[in-house]
Amino acid sequence: MKICVVGLGIIGGSLSLALKRAKYTVDGWNRNPLPLEYALTNGVIDGVATHFKNYDVVFLALPPKVTQNFLDGCEFRDGAIVSDVCGVKKCVEDIVLKRERNYRYVGCHPMAGKEVSGIEAACSDLFDGASMVITSNADTDIEALNVIRQLTKDMGFGRIVECSAEIHDKKIAYTSQLAHIVSNAYVKDDDIDCCLGFTGGSFQDMTRIAGVDENMWASLYLENAANISEKIQKLISSLAEIKGAIDENDMQKLTCILKNGRLLFENSKKINANSSILVKNLK
Repeated sequence: MKICVVGLGIIGGSLSLALKRAKYTVDGWNRNPLPLEYALTNGVIDGVATHFKNYDVVFLALPPKVTQNFLDGCEFRDGAIVSDVCGVKKCVEDIVLKRERNYRYVGCHPMAGKEVSGIEAACSDLFDGASMVITSNADTDIEALNVIRQLTKDMGFGRIVECSAEIHDKKIAYTSQLAHIVSNAYVKDDDIDCCLGFTGGSFQDMTRIAGVDENMWASLYLENAANISEKIQKLISSLAEIKGAIDENDMQKLTCILKNGRLLFENSKKINANSSILVKNLK
């Protein structure tokens, strides 16, 4: 099986290293030649891709707009499996489905990363034990889906979550994108300065992802705007409710609000995944 990874940042580089660790031969390609040179020199890839028609499986680790352009404009081998790892899935899937393709598309989203970016931060064990979300639809080729499932297992992921692109984008707006937005908003406070000695785990948890690349995340937010806007509005309403109880110095009301949040959280840990979502633990 000939594999190519397009886009050699931390995710693309880690995909390549994880595949190489599993004894696959992996070529790479990158728009900027410097990460490509680093990847080749440091053994992140085995070779430089010259034409995507040479590969059975192509992983695209690119920003959403660039991914859409690649899927729409590049030439791939007849029957090749092409998979993207974008943090949004519906806009990418829509591009693929707008006309007949000679390749087989499967959407992926590895639920792992770091607060840093770039090929230098890539590592072979980034995905060990993590979840991989795989999206599909009525037109998804089953054989291609099975190949991606196997490669996911081989790369060290601990869990596969399968769902539609629509469900993915709705869930990820809450579990990932809203969390990044909150972290970015949280650090925009004057008291962020001179915090040494005043911080613990809660501060670290809240601020850890505030320093991520704004260009990449802005593009993800805009591609999933409706879902994110809905989640932001719900958060604003919840914060306003808490603020109201504090401003009114209403102990009973505030306790009730906080208890409700605690019970909802505790209950969420007991509920199984939505019936339309398939979760498979890998061994």
